[in-house]
Amino acid sequence: MSVNYFFSLFFFSLIFVSCDESIKEQVATGNTWNDSTSVGFNKDRLKEEELQINLFLSHHSEIQAQTTGTGLRYQIVKKSNGIKVQSGDSVEVSLKISLLNGSICYQTDSSDVDLFLVDKSSIESGIQEGIKFMKEGEKAIFILPSNLAHGLLGDFEKIPPMSPIKVDVELIKVTKNNKINE
Repeated sequence: MSVNYFFSLFFFSLIFVSCDESIKEQVATGNTWNDSTSVGFNKDRLKEEELQINLFLSHHSEIQAQTTGTGLRYQIVKKSNGIKVQSGDSVEVSLKISLLNGSICYQTDSSDVDLFLVDKSSIESGIQEGIKFMKEGEKAIFILPSNLAHGLLGDFEKIPPMSPIKVDVELIKVTKNNKINE
């Protein structure tokens, strides 16, 4: 395990150093940051995150996640015949959010639940997307690329900038929204 950890650390350090060097080269040659540079940076960043997530999944073969068009990976690990979630529903969930290195960032207290309105709250967009694949009583694992989590800046507390995250979710209760979505 420690060999894999050091290999991963070396690999990602190499990626970040190469990105840093390309930015220094651009500054040294007098090139300015423009739309094209920004698009190129974002494409490179997405490729790096894709590699990071794939490396994580290769070391966690028990996770057999499906991938959506946005890059969210999800796996329902405990199935249920409960109520299916839809946009606007109120959901009670238990969450454990961690970095791909296993560091736990946030976890719902065992005596509490997190409550939010699907597609109508400020919770991470990847969680909003993933929860709609679930039914009441199910448990799932989500792997969120940074653009579906906390993006370029992180959360300024425990999640660093440009960090994909793993979310363990238990959907405890779904309350259907009887009003027409506004």
